[in-house]
Amino acid sequence: MDKFDKAIISELRKNARHSISHIAEAVNLSRSAVSERIKKLEQREIIRGYQVLLSESQKEGVSAYFEIQHQCPRCADVVHVFHAIPEVITCRGITGDMDLLVYVQANSMRRLHEIREFIDAQTDIIKIKTHVVMSEWIDNQGENI
Repeated sequence: MDKFDKAIISELRKNARHSISHIAEAVNLSRSAVSERIKKLEQREIIRGYQVLLSESQKEGVSAYFEIQHQCPRCADVVHVFHAIPEVITCRGITGDMDLLVYVQANSMRRLHEIREFIDAQTDIIKIKTHVVMSEWIDNQGENI
């Protein structure tokens, strides 16, 4: 990634709905150059998607972090379990006693419990700890709420 790609990503982080013209002006490139760069960033999965961030008052459901310990030789050998759960937002390898940190957003506590039970029932899963999110102080862009 060069300085232009970084500048485009910075503009998209501010507001992914800005027009190509607005982004092009902000980063001093032509509209076609910005469009092509965004397309390449998406193809290389540097940009993996776009999302809607709701204010706290508009959120429903429940989110939680699962700390997972497994018995597989590699974390990649158990990740397929989490691909099968549409509510999984992220799955990251971590250091320490646990192997993975999985972030889930479910529409209800009941669904969160079902997801936890499904994960716990997998033969390769040794231990699972659940941390329900009570409040969010910083959003995914690193800004204070």
